[in-house]
Amino acid sequence: MEANTKLWLTEDGKPLIGKGKAQLLRAIDKEKSLNKACKKLDISYRHAWKMLKKIEERADNKVVESVKGGKNQGTFLTEFAKELLQEYDNQINIIHETVEDETFWESVGLKISARNQISGKVISVENGDVISKLSISIEPSTIKSLITREAVEKLDIKEGDEVYAIVKSTEVMIAKR
Repeated sequence: MEANTKLWLTEDGKPLIGKGKAQLLRAIDKEKSLNKACKKLDISYRHAWKMLKKIEERADNKVVESVKGGKNQGTFLTEFAKELLQEYDNQINIIHETVEDETFWESVGLKISARNQISGKVISVENGDVISKLSISIEPSTIKSLITREAVEKLDIKEGDEVYAIVKSTEVMIAKR
């Protein structure tokens, strides 16, 4: 048995973007053409256009812009569409880090032994675009852990915080009191 999930971002309780619309936006971004994106995804142009219009209606924002003529012609994602796609990807990453990760289920089931939890103090947080690097003082040494920037923000981890390094054979997880 395995856990499986689906994700939709919603606006006022109505679906805005899910896997199919995210794939369409990615294909448009890569191909710079709605027609080529449709061929790549094996969907009709009309169906794709309806998908885009539905997003725009619900979000009250444009998701594509078309430029006709010249060497820079094509269909391009708006900044809103890029942000929407980024938020969708962020949420998918959270799901993968929790629901589909066996260690999440272990931690929820409290199957973590006392010997693999080490108390320490955060001495530095280096935030990247997606991944953050934590340095944690565990006397008499320091350990480093890579976790998502989003996890750092959700746990509100900053220098000086007392945290637990939860050591697994393949990774070091972080928990905050």
